Amino acid sequence: MTVPVLRLEFADARETADLAAFLARLLHYDRAAAVRMQAGGSALAVFGRLPSFEVLAVRTARLAGRHDFDTTVSAGELLESLGTGDEETAAGSGVLPAAVTGPPWTGVLPPRAGWRELAGLPGPVSLCEAVTAAVAEFRSRDEALPEDRRTRAERDTVGREIWSRTIGSTGLPLRAVHAAQSLGFLRPAPDFPVALLAAGTWLRLRTPFGSIALRGQGNNGLGTLAVSVGTG
Repeated sequence: MTVPVLRLEFADARETADLAAFLARLLHYDRAAAVRMQAGGSALAVFGRLPSFEVLAVRTARLAGRHDFDTTVSAGELLESLGTGDEETAAGSGVLPAAVTGPPWTGVLPPRAGWRELAGLPGPVSLCEAVTAAVAEFRSRDEALPEDRRTRAERDTVGREIWSRTIGSTGLPLRAVHAAQSLGFLRPAPDFPVALLAAGTWLRLRTPFGSIALRGQGNNGLGTLAVSVGTG
């Protein structure tokens, strides 16, 4: 039996290139990453999870045609179908890979509606400066650890304490801002638009290049962020 191939035609070749860049960054943190893709009409939303940061990343794109699907696929296969600067990417097209069995997170996505904007989020320059200061603090504290305490567990403890700090009174953990910067969603420009939104227990840091979403109160698991802060 032949499985029909669904070709994805994007509204603009730049949409293809931006999505490819997003997938490449996801794969940098997880070579076996999967992404959930939801299409409705000409809108496409691609969800990925950064295990080191314990957040969901959301990248949207505009399709040239109308589609209606909801599937989970390999991020690597999707990136390969989009190309990496070759004719496929230049043409603004790709192929929807075969579905895979998704990890547990793919079954719990942020709500589509009901978001309200929260006050108190610093500007993009201040957010980027906070990440830079946190990375420097982690490195300094890591270097200060005695040799007998320089273990994975000890470094994770230091990282957890730093990256679980919230931004002002917003409740947004610093790790979410670091994730946004690491994925290229955040720019340190004074006029760069950023917003913090909330819906139920979810928080979402939104920028023109994508969003970082995570559960609000009580979700401070950091995975291996403590030892990966220098790679983003």
